[in-house]
Amino acid sequence: MLIYLTEYLVTFSSGFHVFSSLTFRAVMSFLTSFFLSLWIGPLIITLLKKKSIRQVTRTEGPESHFIKNGTPTMGGIIILISIIVSVLIWGNPLNLYVCCVLFILISYGIIGFIDDYLKVKDINSQGLLPRWKYILQSVIALFLCSIMYFFGKDTPTTALVLPFFKNIIPQSGILYFLLTYFVIVGTSNAVNLTDGLDGLVIMPIIFIVAAFSLVAWATSNLQYSEYLHIPYLKHAKELVVFCTAISGSGLGFLWFNTYPAQIFMGDIGSLALGGALGTIAVLLRQEFLLLIMGGVFVIETLSVILQILFFKLRGHRIFHMAPIHHHYELKGCPEPRIIIRFWIITLALVFVGLVTLKAR
Repeated sequence: MLIYLTEYLVTFSSGFHVFSSLTFRAVMSFLTSFFLSLWIGPLIITLLKKKSIRQVTRTEGPESHFIKNGTPTMGGIIILISIIVSVLIWGNPLNLYVCCVLFILISYGIIGFIDDYLKVKDINSQGLLPRWKYILQSVIALFLCSIMYFFGKDTPTTALVLPFFKNIIPQSGILYFLLTYFVIVGTSNAVNLTDGLDGLVIMPIIFIVAAFSLVAWATSNLQYSEYLHIPYLKHAKELVVFCTAISGSGLGFLWFNTYPAQIFMGDIGSLALGGALGTIAVLLRQEFLLLIMGGVFVIETLSVILQILFFKLRGHRIFHMAPIHHHYELKGCPEPRIIIRFWIITLALVFVGLVTLKAR
């Protein structure tokens, strides 16, 4: 909102121009969300403990996780508050791209809240029935698809960017709905599946949105978008502020979520962040880039799918437990080692993705 105040103040002094600078706003967005999450973190943890909002561990999960019973959950509230406040202060809340990501962040956060609340209320790890979760996610995603397609039909905002094909950027047409739907809903659930160890999911998200902040900056610059052969999206620059807000809030949350965790993200955080990440990728027309950078999320999801398919078709499991991070736990790999290695893999994939972007 300060961007509007700056337009008024600059009439009195040109020195206020700095507040409208994208670089300045991006850095301040990061710092605001980071320190805000550090400030409200202990308050939220204390409140959740008083309300007895604690983690309910799956009985069929690894035995080492039983010790985590009683750790406060719904920590995603810290992340969402920090992001929303930071974006409203330093971003342009009337920007269509910002509105789209905020819509998914909040609506998917509400679904996650309902899921977490039912788990705590019923003292059961089941929570919201999967079919209702997917139905709600699907309705919201399809509604957003319709809005985005209505405003961007036959423009670069609905173009299909293909890896390694510099001069081929066709219009996606009806495929836009299918691709957008699967990216938003799929990323949301993939992040949710990955969120099984202390700090496992938040650092990959920080790495990926940091990379997407660079992509958003490049795609909103005519010169760099032409150089990289990606669609020029003028209004995508506000996503830089949004991405840095996610990075800052995530880093602040990691302060409390690192092993051994003082608080868990819960579905309120994982569903919302996954949905927001997918939406950012769709708005930037970089769905395939997300597929590369989010390779850890893809592997985690595939491990669950393969586990179910093999058990139904062959009657046996190919992993000790799915998602795959539990498989390594049961093989005796210490939890901190799994977490750090997944972080390293994601960082490597982020660099691979950025190189792929240049290789187009």
